[in-house]
Amino acid sequence: LTAISDLEVLSVEVKGKLWYLRYPIEGRTFSAEDPASYIVVATTRPETMLGDTAVVVHPEDPRFADLIGKNVVLPLTGRLIPIVGDDYVDMETGTGAMKVTPAHDFNDFEIGKRHDLGFINVLDIEGRIALANNAEFLAGLPGSADLTETLTLDGVERFKARDRVVAMLEARGLVEKIEPHPHKVPHGDRSGVVIEPFLTDQWYVDAHTLAQPAIAAVKDGRTTFVPKNWEKTYFEWMENIQPWCVSRQLWWGHQIPAWYGPDGAIFVEKSEAEAKAAAEKHYGAPAELTRDPDVLDTWFSSALWPFSTMGWPDETPELKRYYPTSVLITGFDIIFFWVARMMMMGLHFMKDKDGNPEIPFHDVYIHALVRDEKGAKMSKSKGNVIDPLSLIDEYGADAVRFTLAAMAAQGRDIKLATNRVAGYRAFATKLWNAARFAEMNGCVAAGACAPETVTTTLSRWIVVETGRTADAVSAALEAYRFNEAAAAIYKFTWGTFCDWYVELVKPVLLGDDDVAKAEARMVTAWVLEQILRLLHPFMPFVTEELWAQTAPEDQPRTTLLAHANWPAPCLNDTKAADEINLLVELVSAIRSVRAETNVPAGAQIPLQLVGGGEAIRKLVTVHGAAIKRLARISDIGLADKPPAGSAQMLIGGGLACLPLKGIIDLDAERARLEKELVKIDADVARIDAKLGNADFVARAPEEVVEEQKERREDALTRSAKVREALERLKTPA
Repeated sequence: LTAISDLEVLSVEVKGKLWYLRYPIEGRTFSAEDPASYIVVATTRPETMLGDTAVVVHPEDPRFADLIGKNVVLPLTGRLIPIVGDDYVDMETGTGAMKVTPAHDFNDFEIGKRHDLGFINVLDIEGRIALANNAEFLAGLPGSADLTETLTLDGVERFKARDRVVAMLEARGLVEKIEPHPHKVPHGDRSGVVIEPFLTDQWYVDAHTLAQPAIAAVKDGRTTFVPKNWEKTYFEWMENIQPWCVSRQLWWGHQIPAWYGPDGAIFVEKSEAEAKAAAEKHYGAPAELTRDPDVLDTWFSSALWPFSTMGWPDETPELKRYYPTSVLITGFDIIFFWVARMMMMGLHFMKDKDGNPEIPFHDVYIHALVRDEKGAKMSKSKGNVIDPLSLIDEYGADAVRFTLAAMAAQGRDIKLATNRVAGYRAFATKLWNAARFAEMNGCVAAGACAPETVTTTLSRWIVVETGRTADAVSAALEAYRFNEAAAAIYKFTWGTFCDWYVELVKPVLLGDDDVAKAEARMVTAWVLEQILRLLHPFMPFVTEELWAQTAPEDQPRTTLLAHANWPAPCLNDTKAADEINLLVELVSAIRSVRAETNVPAGAQIPLQLVGGGEAIRKLVTVHGAAIKRLARISDIGLADKPPAGSAQMLIGGGLACLPLKGIIDLDAERARLEKELVKIDADVARIDAKLGNADFVARAPEEVVEEQKERREDALTRSAKVREALERLKTPA
């Protein structure tokens, strides 16, 4: 029972019908057998023919050249309506002739304005036929039996009226044929019912004028969209904007500030007092006013949000401090609903200290849609909806938040799978256990820490890597690349800190060197603090809890983690970083080769180094014990050439070789890898055949095509690893 925006209307395909109706030509004796006595029009809504005010044909269509300027007799009413020529008509579609109902169709409305046609509304707000006391409908109609029968439709619901109109037309020989006709019909996105274009009096805003400064603000870079490609969507809307209907017939909302005088004069003012003053001036005496009952469109009120929430129109301290705001985060589906309207209103109402229009925000970050794990849009009817509250109950809010951030790549929708959320719950557990490790080893934050003064190579390495991670996370957040920020802190926390630093620092913490042990404790506590700070935007609950729990009992935290300073690099020692990173690279490579070639987990194997520079030799001398412990190496030696039957890795400018002869069956392992490679290549070929089939790509759902592409990428990655493993197992000459 209210005006709505066409943006709130969904086009739903229905199995409808197309009715071909005969309209008798004035002055000719109608006969269904004589095509020259009538003109045929086709319609999907025969009940609206009661409001027709013209038939339109293409001006260059030879079939109707002699009819333009003549009239037809509108069936069931006796009204004479003109046949007009208009380029809007497609000569190749339908019969080439269209009925025009300007009050009940957007395109017909424009045709009606171009040809100065009448506008006859034949529906009421309940969707019923409204003919009695309808002055526009009754004007100039001659009395007839047909009209008397037609008037009995008054008050009949639109779809029931449709059946009766068709029956009346059929009884008079005016229906040529009826065909099945699937077509899209507008439905309300909330009510789910068919929406009728309906001619009413509404309040409009001159959106074209308001849009110009908002277009300029994005074009000159004062406001930027992230990702930038969404600017195209914004410009398409704004550059083709229509007058904005802002009145709604609802009982909630901001009431339109318009008052009517006794003679219908309208007074639009900021308050009722001002309206009364304007009326008194107009009439020369006080007048009784009636306020317009309509309320403003929700999006009109929402468009004021950036400044109205801070006290506008008053000049409040909050408005002065926080406007313009920094960033708006929203979905692409409301760029025109909300973003564009806030831009228009902000630039219209808000001015800087020099009186220039002021934007409401500098950046607009458009986030992705969250889809199911196969890429399909979530739908109750499909049964693939993932309830975030259920995820939180099962995995925790931190895991859900981190999952969404880690998958929020710019320009790509999020494919949400519960196994990913479960994985990040494990990450939270890993962080908690790392904090427990620090606590059990006396690594508790105590007073000021000066990480730039640490002396051991291991300590300086982890301090440097912490700073590099802080830089990476900061840069990604500033660029709204939340997935890259999440990946950087995840990799550092789980990999660098938990997997490597904790393992490398254990001998120090368990050793007898009290000086080294004290430094290790201080650095471990400091790094853990930096991790909590960097992780806090992604996992606020577990990090805030750990922030409180990792403080010494006699020195509790005085501020929340949310208020703590953001980490920044404090040490640049590339020598120490390179040394430990080379150690990590060597051990990682050995572990990968062991896994790829099926070396038994408990097997101790030798390591032979061939060539390489001073760095790799120093690494073996200084960190030999760590290499043996972490990579399950029995012995480390130097050689002039790779041993026969060894797996080889390029490390530090030389070769690291694992002699596997006698440890595994090299021939059997090569055969296994070759067999796996054949299978992978066959999988890739099958997928390529599918993706190369134009019919498959055109007919398959988008998410299915995307899934095939991802399977292909996964297969190619596996193929590369298998080929690498085969290359390593080649027997040297």
